[in-house]
Amino acid sequence: MTTPFRSTIAAAMAVLAVAGGAQAEPGDRIPDDQVVRNVVLVHGAFADGSGWRGVYDDLTARGYRVAVVQNPLTSFEDDVKATRRVLARQEGPTILVGHSYGGAVITEAGVDPRVAGLVYVSALAPDVGESTGDQFAEIPPPPEFVIEPGRDGFGFVNTKLFKAGFAGDTSDADAAFLRDSQVPINMAVFDARLTQAAWRRKPSWAIVATQDRAIAPRLLTQQAERIGARVTEVAASHVPFLTQPQAVADVIDQAARTVSRAVAR
Repeated sequence: MTTPFRSTIAAAMAVLAVAGGAQAEPGDRIPDDQVVRNVVLVHGAFADGSGWRGVYDDLTARGYRVAVVQNPLTSFEDDVKATRRVLARQEGPTILVGHSYGGAVITEAGVDPRVAGLVYVSALAPDVGESTGDQFAEIPPPPEFVIEPGRDGFGFVNTKLFKAGFAGDTSDADAAFLRDSQVPINMAVFDARLTQAAWRRKPSWAIVATQDRAIAPRLLTQQAERIGARVTEVAASHVPFLTQPQAVADVIDQAARTVSRAVAR
């Protein structure tokens, strides 16, 4: 990223209040001269990057260059490193997107100078010195969402409650596949404390899934308001990137276009 672009990040944040910007019609290709053309997608716990396929297809059809991080979920540090490796491969300014626990990952990794903006999808956004687990202190997860830790310290989502807690608006077949292909996470991840908070210096957007039963929508809204994110509500479960990929792609597109216009000024 060039020095002139880095110097405009603060300006981009300042104009967000007045530069809301019209959202592109679904499928509209980005202008050839748009500054922000890269998107990096970061998944959360109990899943892998393949869930982003619908969002990936939509954004690439619009002309974005999209990369998907595969978090190992073995430690917070490992997941941040995995995200930084993908960011290092981007040529030019990038929108960094995180789902659920992935919001903590992009909050730490998003200080990378390549990152022009952040998008939180049903995601948490801790501050420096806070952990992912700390975010649930006042508003715990809904009762449908139950994690079962194993003796080795890795946890899975309870199989009987999986659809109700994680993917309530998916088909039974899709929910079953997500349940049976879930990636266990090292529970110590939720205690790791952040050393960076990218949302303090980068413009942010947030998608609040109003039917989320893994993270209470009230908590998602509280987190989004705390970081000053522009909020879009979507009537979806915890996995809007699966069930409403166009809505998610629209917000990412809006973020990229808004930051690009701010830079052009």
